[in-house]
Amino acid sequence: MRERQAIRHRRRAREFEAFVAGAAGRLLHATTLLTAEPADDNPRARRLLTAALARTYADWDRLRGEDPYDRTRQELAARFARGAWHYRQHGGGVLERLTPQERLVLVLRLYEGVAEEQTAALLGLPAERVRAICTRATATMRSGPRAPAGPVRTVATP
Repeated sequence: MRERQAIRHRRRAREFEAFVAGAAGRLLHATTLLTAEPADDNPRARRLLTAALARTYADWDRLRGEDPYDRTRQELAARFARGAWHYRQHGGGVLERLTPQERLVLVLRLYEGVAEEQTAALLGLPAERVRAICTRATATMRSGPRAPAGPVRTVATP
């Protein structure tokens, strides 16, 4: 009995390691976009990804044909949404001008290619709201960078 369990655990570990080897790069990039950190300095993104992968590993035997990438992406989105206030700090990432919700929708829709209806179901929002958030976030990204906030100067007129 113990030998069968050991064999099952080794098989599970090998399968999970193969999954991580194939998916970790893309998942880390998506997570880095979510946290709005620079790609070369992303400790919050790495912690978020590690937690999501740990959850996927814990559920590995219960996936039963479900795509582990989708499961991990769902876990990432849920963890990010629950702790979104942690990610309001300015990290220098490309999406830092967006709110956490806008980043989440933009990454799911445009980077990950998740359908609007699936994104809405994942976030518990109506599809119309997801569409509006995505449109607003895209418009924000297309507009030029924000001007740095500085002192307001007034010009006295004679």
